[in-house]
Amino acid sequence: MTAPDSLPLQALAEDNLAAASPDLLRAMVKSFADALMSAEADAWCPSAQLPH
Repeated sequence: MTAPDSLPLQALAEDNLAAASPDLLRAMVKSFADALMSAEADAWCPSAQLPH
């Protein structure tokens, strides 16, 4: 048995982002950029992940 139509996530996300404040969007972009840079730094310096 399969579930009926799932939630239209793209439309839901677009509606929520369109209604969001610029501060929220700025915080989301900052969080994403920080996570991306952290992952890249971990890839370049894997020894930084080892416990001291």
